Order: sequence, then structure tokens, then C-alpha cells
Amino acid sequence: MKSLKKYRYYLLFISAFIISSNIHVAQTIDSTNVVVDSMKTATTVTDSLKTEDTPSESMKLIESIVPDEAITNKLSDVFSPAKIIWAIIFLLISFFVIKFINKILSLISEKSARYRITLKGFIPIVRIVAWTAALSIVIIVIFAPPIESLVVVTGSLGLAVGFASQDILKNIFGGIMIIFDRSFQVGDKIEIGEYYGEVLNIGLRSTRIVTADDSVVSVPNGDLISKALSNSNSGEANCQVVAEIYLPPYIDTAKVRDIAIQSAQVSRYVYLNKPIAVIFKNEVNYGKPYLKMRLKAYVLDIRYEFAFMSDMTEITMRELMKHELVTKEELAGNFRQP
Repeated sequence: MKSLKKYRYYLLFISAFIISSNIHVAQTIDSTNVVVDSMKTATTVTDSLKTEDTPSESMKLIESIVPDEAITNKLSDVFSPAKIIWAIIFLLISFFVIKFINKILSLISEKSARYRITLKGFIPIVRIVAWTAALSIVIIVIFAPPIESLVVVTGSLGLAVGFASQDILKNIFGGIMIIFDRSFQVGDKIEIGEYYGEVLNIGLRSTRIVTADDSVVSVPNGDLISKALSNSNSGEANCQVVAEIYLPPYIDTAKVRDIAIQSAQVSRYVYLNKPIAVIFKNEVNYGKPYLKMRLKAYVLDIRYEFAFMSDMTEITMRELMKHELVTKEELAGNFRQP
């Protein structure tokens, strides 16, 4: 009994350890069972989702992003190789036909100075109408796309072209505005900036004019609709021409006026259905006074503008010296003191 009392504390410690171990093992087994049950539940949910008939929100989003196979097939049918080849052939034929029509109109207009500008004014209109009809036939008849495909392609091309070629679009719209606004037309004499000459062609991107030096200048249509522009004849074959002659301030202006008017009237380029005017203006240059005479008359054809200006100047100066109203020295600027 004494020995049992001696080791009773050791027996109590061992018994407590065994009891706590059993409790821990029981808790571990319970936790394991919970995990297993959770995995079974997850598996069951997954299987139910796989077998579910209605698609989830994520599947709907994916299907909305990926293009429908039917639409892709429609686009491939619309832009088939055969249709593309026929479209190219038709556009080439249209190009040569439009060019031939413009050439015929240009040749006919050159036959008559009276109707030249009127006929040339129809050339840009015919070009735009013809190209619009040709492109409409290509789109509607040859390709014949469905409405939904046409809307998609048109929207995509509109965005791409709008961002990539803003200046080109500005010039194209400028060309259309020039043709329909008719501030000038082919055959007119216009002045834009430092350039002055006859309009040769009004294109969709630029307008070409030929200057007095026989140089062809291309001016962007965007500049023509945004800057000040001067038109000498406004669709008529005739225009006003001004010849300037510097005379001594003491000259007889009455006699000079008569001689100048007669000089303009005898020119072969004059248009007599409009009035001839002579204007004198007193000016001072480098401290020397002089009289500037401006002889204004209308030329029969705008293409003879500079020839008419030279003709009036030569005839007037010759007649003034013939009538001893001026001398060669005075015409050169060496005026005598009155």
C-alpha cells in the first residue's frame, strides 16, 4: 500500500495524458469528415452546373464577343474573289468611259469661245455623278451585301477613314462645295494667295490653275473654301483688263483720255459691248509727283487678257508720242519742271 501511494502521482499523470490524446484524435476525425463532406458537396455542385441547360452569364459574354459563324459566312459570300474581280473590271471600264466623256466635252467646249466656260462647268458635275453611279452599282448590284453587314462595314470604314485622313476628307468636301456653290468654275480666271490664272480642273482633292507663266499650280480645295478668292469673269468669256501708264503731272488729260479710249477701241482683242473707262490718279514716288493713268476695257476672251493689256499699252504710248504729248524721256520717268 505504501508503494502504491508512492507512485499514485505518476499514475494520475499517465491517465490524464491518455484521456487528452483520445479527445484530440476524436476531434481530428471529426474535422476530416467535415472536409470530406465539403468536397463531396462541391463535386455535386460542379456536376449540376455541367448538366445545367441554361448558359451562365460568363458564357453569354463570351458568345457576345465571338462573332457568329453565320455572319462570317455572309461576309465571305459578299466579298468573294469572283465579285471582287468583277468590281475591279467594272471600275476600270467606268474610269475610261468617264475620261472619254470628259474629253469629248472639253473638245466641244474649245470649239466655241462663247460656250466654252459653260460647257467646261459641266465636266466636274458629270464626273461626280458618274462616279457616284458607278460606286453605287458596285456596292448594290455586284456585292449586294445584307443590310446588317453593310452597316457594320460602313461604320468601321467611316471610323478608320475619319481618323486616318482628316485633311483628305476636308479637301474632298471642299471640292464638292466648290462644284455646287459655284464660286468659280472651270475656265474662270481666279486669284488665290499669290497665284492668278485660269482654272483647268476641279478635282475632289485639289484644283489646278494655269498661271500667266504657263505654270500649272495645284491648290488644295480646303484652302479655296477657307481663304479669300477673287474671280475675274464669274463664268463669262470676257473680263476687265487694266493697263497702267505713268505720265507727267502737267500733261493735257483731256487729249490723253481721247487717245487712250481710241487705242483700246482699235485693238483686235477688245469687247465693245461693255464700256471703256480712263482714270487719272496723282501720286508721288521718291519725292517726284506723277500722274498714273488706268485704262480699263474688256477683253473679248479671257485667254487674251495679257495680250490685250500689252496691246493697249503699246498703242497708247505710240499715239501719245505721235501727238507730241509726251517724250521718250518723260515716259521713262524723267519729267521736266513745269
